[in-house]
Amino acid sequence: MTQPTRDLSPRIVLRSTDHQTLGRLARAGLDRMPELAETLLDELDRARVVEDGKLPDDVVRMGSQLTYRTEAGEQAVTLVYPAEADIASGRISVMTPIGTALIGLRAGQSITWRDRADKRHMLTVLEVKAAAEA
Repeated sequence: MTQPTRDLSPRIVLRSTDHQTLGRLARAGLDRMPELAETLLDELDRARVVEDGKLPDDVVRMGSQLTYRTEAGEQAVTLVYPAEADIASGRISVMTPIGTALIGLRAGQSITWRDRADKRHMLTVLEVKAAAEA
């Protein structure tokens, strides 16, 4: 996978509950981590929001187990809220650059994202396993 030269922002879809909860999380983070919070708010603004039971199983939502590919290779992770994050066990926070990029993507979609050093990367979601509903 080569270094992307322009941003790729595919259509994303979120279930209503995640959209509301992530909106609160992002607004609460504006003082502590403004760039990440703004990026998440931008993603929420462009997302199509559907009723909770209407989200297809292959869409990344909170708690999803998924596999994605970057220039560094394939990675299997679970997307979680910040308090549940543990990178050693593959639990990545939605309040990280890559976590924010993943939310709302479907299997097969690619997106560019910027790391904390503002370097552009691309990832492709390979597989999504929907989280068990609480």
